[in-house]
Amino acid sequence: MNEKTQQFTAVDLGQDRDDANADNQAIGSPLDRRITRKFDLHIMPWLFVIWLLAFIDRSNIGNARIDGLAKDLKLDGTKFNIALTVFYIPYVLIDVPSNWVVKYFGANHYLPGLLIAWGIVGMCTGFVKNYSGLLACRFLLGLCEGGLLGGIILYLSMFYRRHELLFRIGMFYCAAPLSGAFGGLLATGLSQIHRGGYNRWPWIFIVEGVMTVAYGLVVIWFLPPTPSHARFLTEVQREAAVHRMGLDAHGATQESKVESEKFSWHWVRMAVLNVNTIVLSLNFFAIITPLYSFSLFLPSIIFDLGYNSVKAQLFTVPPNMAGFFAVILFTFLSDKIKGRGPIILVCCSMAIVGYIMLLVETTPLVHYGGTFLVAVGVFPSPPAVMCWLANNLAPHYVRATGTGLQIAVANCAAFIATFTYLGKDKSDYATGHFINVGMLVLSLCLSTTNILYVKWENRKREKGGRDYRLNGRDEGMLGYQHPSFRYTI
Repeated sequence: MNEKTQQFTAVDLGQDRDDANADNQAIGSPLDRRITRKFDLHIMPWLFVIWLLAFIDRSNIGNARIDGLAKDLKLDGTKFNIALTVFYIPYVLIDVPSNWVVKYFGANHYLPGLLIAWGIVGMCTGFVKNYSGLLACRFLLGLCEGGLLGGIILYLSMFYRRHELLFRIGMFYCAAPLSGAFGGLLATGLSQIHRGGYNRWPWIFIVEGVMTVAYGLVVIWFLPPTPSHARFLTEVQREAAVHRMGLDAHGATQESKVESEKFSWHWVRMAVLNVNTIVLSLNFFAIITPLYSFSLFLPSIIFDLGYNSVKAQLFTVPPNMAGFFAVILFTFLSDKIKGRGPIILVCCSMAIVGYIMLLVETTPLVHYGGTFLVAVGVFPSPPAVMCWLANNLAPHYVRATGTGLQIAVANCAAFIATFTYLGKDKSDYATGHFINVGMLVLSLCLSTTNILYVKWENRKREKGGRDYRLNGRDEGMLGYQHPSFRYTI
C-alpha cells in the first residue's frame, strides 16, 4: 500500500485495540518506529550540541580560574563564589515566563536565539579587565541561558510520548558530563595561547563563545517547530505523529495539536497545586546542589589533590566520561521499566558512596576514585527528576508552568552550591562534601515520598475513586486530573 494513502490506527501506533485505556506507550509498529527514528535523527543531535555548549559556557569559569583568572582579576576571598552565584539570579527568575513564550515564538527560533545571545556574552567575558566586568558578564549569561533547559524539556514533550521522553532527555543531557571532559581538554589547549595582550584564560571564553554563536546561526534553520510542521515527515507521518500524542494524553487534553492549546491561568494554578510539582521541585533542588558544585569545582578539587593545572584539567576527563555513559544507561533503563523514582534512588545512593570516599582520610587515588562514583550518581539524576514531573503534568501550559517552576526552584540550589567549596577548606573540602551528602539523603526521602504518593493516586483512579470529576465538568479542562490519566512512578 502506498504510504500516502496508508491509514493509521491505534494498533499502528503501538496500542492494543481491546484496551484503549491501557498503557499505549509500547513501540512496535513500523509507522511508529519510523516517526520516532526521524525525530531522533532530525532533533536530538542539534539539542545535544546546544546543551553541550551551554554547559561548557557556564562552567568554563572553573577551568579559567586555575589558568590565571583568579590571579589576574584578584579574586580573593569569596569573590569567585559570588561571581558564580550572580549567574543564577536571572537564571532562576526567567524560567517560568520563558516557558510560557516558547510556543509563541516557536522553539525552533527561540532556543537558537538564546544560544546566539549567550555565545556573544561568553565571548565578551574574555575581554573583561576587572571584577565588576566579570559580574556583569555572569549576570547576562544567566539571563540568556535561563530559559534553555525548560524550553528543551517542553519542546521534546511536543514530539515524544511520556515513556519515550526520558531516554531522549538523557540523549541531550549526557552532554553535561561530556562538556566537563571536552571542556577540560579544550581549556588545556586554549590556555596555552598568548596573543594580542590576552594570555591563557581569556582565550577559553573568546574561542568557546565564537563556537557557540556560529552553531546558533546554523541550528536555527533546521529545528522543526511542532510535529505537524516537521518537513522531514510525510503527510501521513505528520498526522500519525499528532495522533499518537493525543492517545498518550489519556484525556488530559481535547486538542489534537499542541499549537491549538491556549494559555489560561487555570492551567497555571493546576501546575502549582500539583503534589508532584511541589515534591519534585524540592527533589530537583536537592539533586542539583551536588551536580553544580561537582561541575564547577571538580578541576579545583583535583588540583588540590596535588596535581598541576594541566594535569588537573586532563584528570577531569575520565570522571566526566563515566557520567556521560551513566546518563545514557540509566535513562534507557528508566524508559524500559517506565519508572523514574527507582532510578533516582539508585543513582543518589551511588553518589553518597562516592562522597564518603572523598571524605575518608586515605590516598589521593581513592579520593579520585570517589569522583567517578559521584559523577555516575549525580549526572543521571537531574534528567530523571525533570522527566518525572513532565510525565505527570498535562496539557502543554500545565507542563510549561510546572517544569519552569521546578527548574527555578532547583536552581536556587546554586546559591548553596557555589559556596560549598571555599578556598579556606581546600585541604579536604569536608564541609562541601557533607553538604552534598545531606542533599542526596534529602533526595532519597523525597523520591520515596513521591513514589508512594503516585502509587496511591493511581490505585484511586483504577478503582473509580476519581470518576466523580467527569460529572458536570468540562473534560477539556481536567488535564492531569482526568480519571484516565495515570502518573508515572
